[in-house]
Amino acid sequence: MSAPFIVGIGGTTRAGSSGEKALRAALAHAERQGARTRLFAGPDLAGLPMYAPEHPERSDAERELVEAVRRADGVMIATPGYHGGMSGLVKNALDLLEDLRGDERPYLDGRAVGCIVVAAGWQGAGVTLSAVRDVVHALRGWPTPLGVTINTVAVQAFTPDGACSDAPTDAQLSALAGQVLHFAAATAALRGSVTG
Repeated sequence: MSAPFIVGIGGTTRAGSSGEKALRAALAHAERQGARTRLFAGPDLAGLPMYAPEHPERSDAERELVEAVRRADGVMIATPGYHGGMSGLVKNALDLLEDLRGDERPYLDGRAVGCIVVAAGWQGAGVTLSAVRDVVHALRGWPTPLGVTINTVAVQAFTPDGACSDAPTDAQLSALAGQVLHFAAATAALRGSVTG
């Protein structure tokens, strides 16, 4: 398999949010493990129009996101935990993946999806992780066994410049990247043996 292509989607409207830093760190781990990556951070997502299925016209930014996911071997999603669920910003981007419904690999089919949740408390992080996994299942994706939750009250995991300064958090983000890449390689091999 050539270098797997991993797409990261997440963050908040605030550039450099904890979720964006976590996603950047996970993507950096994926790159060190041999992947090519593309990040759609919070400010990118904030520029997307609200998903409206009755309007099939797409902006350049919407087409870019959909095309990247279409080509992706794996996906990583990072969201803040807002009132027991993912942010509307991230959910709007995922709703746009409805445009993949007619593809040979519809939605997130055949792709591992690493889920990262950042919240101001363990309960919010855990409940939101479950909600994100439900959305990934609905999109036919495969959530990795490990989902990373970061409690921003209990752990200051990132320096102002975005480096992960908490060793356990960094180890989890590295493991998450490894699971996404491992699954991507396994699925590529399986697709090759079925079609070859």
